[in-house]
Amino acid sequence: MKNPHFNPQRPHHRPDGFQNTYLSFRGKKWHEILRWRWQAWRAGHPRAITEPIPVVAPDLSFIHANARAGRGMRPAATWIGHITVLLQVGGLNVLTDPVFSERCFPVQWAGPKRHTPPGLTLSQLPRIDVVLLSHNHYDHLDEGSMRALARQAGGAPLVICPLGHKAWFARRGMHRVVELDWWETHVLAANSLHPAHARIPVTLTPAQHWSARTATDALRSLWGGFAVLSPDCHVFFAGDTGYSKDFADIRQHFAREHTPDQGGGFDLALLPIGAYEPRWFMKDQHCNPEESVQIFQDLGCKRALSVHWGTFQLTDEALDEPPRALDRALKAQGMNRQQFCVAAVGETLRLERRTASASQRA
Repeated sequence: MKNPHFNPQRPHHRPDGFQNTYLSFRGKKWHEILRWRWQAWRAGHPRAITEPIPVVAPDLSFIHANARAGRGMRPAATWIGHITVLLQVGGLNVLTDPVFSERCFPVQWAGPKRHTPPGLTLSQLPRIDVVLLSHNHYDHLDEGSMRALARQAGGAPLVICPLGHKAWFARRGMHRVVELDWWETHVLAANSLHPAHARIPVTLTPAQHWSARTATDALRSLWGGFAVLSPDCHVFFAGDTGYSKDFADIRQHFAREHTPDQGGGFDLALLPIGAYEPRWFMKDQHCNPEESVQIFQDLGCKRALSVHWGTFQLTDEALDEPPRALDRALKAQGMNRQQFCVAAVGETLRLERRTASASQRA
């Protein structure tokens, strides 16, 4: 099938789809998948958890008061579970890759089942203004969750996504969708529904991953992460990714916005730390905690929140192993969890407002 977005001037475009910047994706062969499953079975992977996944009751009074505060909103991030985070920045409520269903699979009677419930239910959410969708894998694009958000009081949220997703939403009656190519920006501007929020540029950034929803549509839609440059908080959302030079490129791309006079680098990065074993199978598409720490350093961000772990058993490492591996990686780099946080499901990080230096404000 021809790629309707194909632009021969864009290196990651192909006539029939898309590719990564530094390492072309190659789908695994059947014998490689069988090798993975055979080795896992023989080794007894994945092993049972030895520590419970931390869960706390959400601070609903703060979350909803913050949602009503308009430009007085305090920047905050609430980990709902897996890849889903409620970001409250610039007077907006933003969800990353909303997944609230019991399973991440085409049907709800099979496939990976949630180990931990969502930290917020759909009914507990404030009204969601924007959804950032990184790609179309089932543990990121969840149809049930998107349909529920489309029915929320006040109307459907705006969905910002990579190229090639709009038709999927249109077939389901969802039309508030903006598609972006890598490095393209959509500016969220004040409007009659939300006159209080600031102008917020949202840029789609490269990631090393792939896409597929069926057996025949691999690489037909694009994937990526997002840079959200709200005046009160600059947030980076990596989506799903292997480690690559893309993150050094992202730091360079935003260097002018991240000078010390303008408040420095990203205030918060949402970085995946799970679904990484065995490395020979997963390395090209999922980073491990050591590589996540390297991404943190490549980006030059101030703080990170661990995501993409503790919810669905997708790969061979135990569900509770990623934080332990992260601690080892942080110690090796002289870092700690104050810089790279492991939150409980339902926990809210209250962030400091971004401030420019005195010379910049003058």
